[in-house]
Amino acid sequence: MPKTLRPRPTARAVKRTPARGGTKSSSERVAEIFRRFAKANPEPKGELEYANPFTLLVAVVLSAQATDAGVNKATEPLFKVADTPQKMLELGEEGLRERIKTIGLYRNKAKNVIGLSRALIAEHRGEVPRQREALEALPGVGRKTANVVLNTAFGEPTLAVDTHVFRVAHRLGLASGKTPLEVETGLLKVIPERYLQHAHHWLILHGRYVCQARRPRCDACVVCDLCTARDKWFDCGPPKVAAQRKALS
Repeated sequence: MPKTLRPRPTARAVKRTPARGGTKSSSERVAEIFRRFAKANPEPKGELEYANPFTLLVAVVLSAQATDAGVNKATEPLFKVADTPQKMLELGEEGLRERIKTIGLYRNKAKNVIGLSRALIAEHRGEVPRQREALEALPGVGRKTANVVLNTAFGEPTLAVDTHVFRVAHRLGLASGKTPLEVETGLLKVIPERYLQHAHHWLILHGRYVCQARRPRCDACVVCDLCTARDKWFDCGPPKVAAQRKALS
């Protein structure tokens, strides 16, 4: 985890300058942002632990309004006894509730996990489908969850918009919109195709560890000079990829 940041400088202590990326065209600027993300973290990975597409699906369903660390703590022993839809049904809703009760909204999540396990067996021969429509028809599965599964389990260039992606997209001027779907649509229009596979993870990790909501770590940001966010407080020098790596470690 990143070390505690030194106290933020006061507004008077910071000399605000126009973003160095301001002279670039919009497409060049976006491409440069993701080029730097790729250089800093060539193979980004999500932080939910899973063993197969089914356990990934369950973990993502459980992660709604919960931390990845909290979900992992609960699923580590859970997946040792229930890593398939059939085993999950055999565990039962009551047994599942007992194993995930440390996670918020665990009663409703247990009901959904048992429901989607039953649907996978009845409609998909126990396999997680690769089609968005089929995924979103499962209990407890919405567009964001479907995007994570399609991207992480099946390598599809989908982009899940959570609170971190939503915030970073607005701060960096990558996309605008009042809903996750509007932001997702905007991002898919501007992100170069060669970066789409990992864009979801780059944006999440950047928002979680660098471009944080209350105190963005602008001095550890590899795209600071390309950022025009109003709450940017650091007068950016040349980007340092090592600083980003350290922030993500």
